[in-house]
Amino acid sequence: MTASSDFPLFQVNEDHEAIRAAVRDVAEAKIAPFAAAVDEESRYPQEAHDALVASDFFAPHVAEEYGGVGADALATCIVIEEVARVCASSSLIPAVNKLGSMPVILAGSEELKRTYLTPLAEGRTSFSYGLSEREAGSDTAAMKCRAKPDGDDWILNGQKSWITNAGVSDYYTVLAVTDPDGGRGNNISAFVVEKSDEGFTFGEKERKLGIKGSPTRELIFDNVRIPGDRIIGAPGEGLKIALRTLDHTRVTIGAQAVGIAQGALDQSLAYVKERKQFGKRIADFQGIQFLLADMAMELEAARQMVYVAAAKSERGDADLSFFGAAAKCFASDVAMKVTTEAVQLLGGAGYTRDFPLERMMRDAKITQIYEGTNQVQRIVMARQLLKG
Repeated sequence: MTASSDFPLFQVNEDHEAIRAAVRDVAEAKIAPFAAAVDEESRYPQEAHDALVASDFFAPHVAEEYGGVGADALATCIVIEEVARVCASSSLIPAVNKLGSMPVILAGSEELKRTYLTPLAEGRTSFSYGLSEREAGSDTAAMKCRAKPDGDDWILNGQKSWITNAGVSDYYTVLAVTDPDGGRGNNISAFVVEKSDEGFTFGEKERKLGIKGSPTRELIFDNVRIPGDRIIGAPGEGLKIALRTLDHTRVTIGAQAVGIAQGALDQSLAYVKERKQFGKRIADFQGIQFLLADMAMELEAARQMVYVAAAKSERGDADLSFFGAAAKCFASDVAMKVTTEAVQLLGGAGYTRDFPLERMMRDAKITQIYEGTNQVQRIVMARQLLKG
């Protein structure tokens, strides 16, 4: 049996690897130097924002017809992974730009797409996503935010919680109940809200364990008038659009988790080669070697799951719901495990802010929680398994 170059099963192509190299260069030169300060000061990573805009990695998923570079789902995941390798907060910039704009891409009118995707592609605006509420997290259909028709317009009242990059983004996809008497889950619609809309304000920044460079705030709507042409899809389709969006974007959280874990492994390898105890490098102890091998093995399994799910996202495969949930769930669990082991490998040094491992460990935790907790991911997977 002979090997053949015409059998590219699970092979990432040259274009994807070229994108990885380009993003890594940007991340190492323009993002990594500021990562510790961004975390320490809990400030938005403007340096990363500017670098991503300048290099066309800010919203790479936007199609060329709207002024974007048209990166496929795998290329977008590679961008997020490579940025997360040095700064998880910064990786949320391309990730949330995709999350916020995906409903418009999936179900928006051509006019909406041209109005909102073009400035996003050009890096002039950011896009966030407003689904969760204080009492409607995993149970999204229980939301209380309301949009009432008023002539051709809608009047929006209520709030959204845990909104990533709130206050920074200019555009927000917001889900609201438009038919209070309608069937649960079929009475919700999606709208584009602009930061400048009268009556739209933000809560205080949340004080968080990790991803401190990405502001998380409430969205507050007090009689916000939304023009009728800003509805995404038809009235009542909002929750279906939101869930379809998450099928695609959960994969990007898996990519973020892989990037965080890779960064932790890289730091660990560099440290154990230099650190000496009992007269030799700690890398020469078998116990350390086995730990590193397990970290790398599980990380690579997670990466392959994410890449397969990204390919399914690009194709729109029928089993994307399962693979997106599985990739996000597995990769985030791996990220938490790998970063925890990395802190352990560095011992006391790993527990200090002199090294980035403790930051990576704190940042990894959120990947098990947002865009659906890993318990919810298991519900999604089980429902797919039990269909039919």
